Amino acid sequence: QDGDFKFPLESVKKLKELMDGNRQVNPRMMVPTASYSPCQEKYLPEEFRPVCRREDAPMIFKRLTLAVGDDLCEICANAACAGCF
Repeated sequence: QDGDFKFPLESVKKLKELMDGNRQVNPRMMVPTASYSPCQEKYLPEEFRPVCRREDAPMIFKRLTLAVGDDLCEICANAACAGCF
């Protein structure tokens, strides 16, 4: 969840894969992650399309991918979880 947007965990994991795949490019040619938006990616899950219409889409995508970071278990990534840290 980010603000009024709610997304399935599996979709957010796919988003993270897309965004991580963007980092495989030559680092000198890369756009900073905070300004990268996967809206032009053809494999972007459809539920993220409304986010693409917003100016702050890159930051929303960044926060969502942080929520499913490698160091968090699925339970902790769930908005209903409390006290994981």
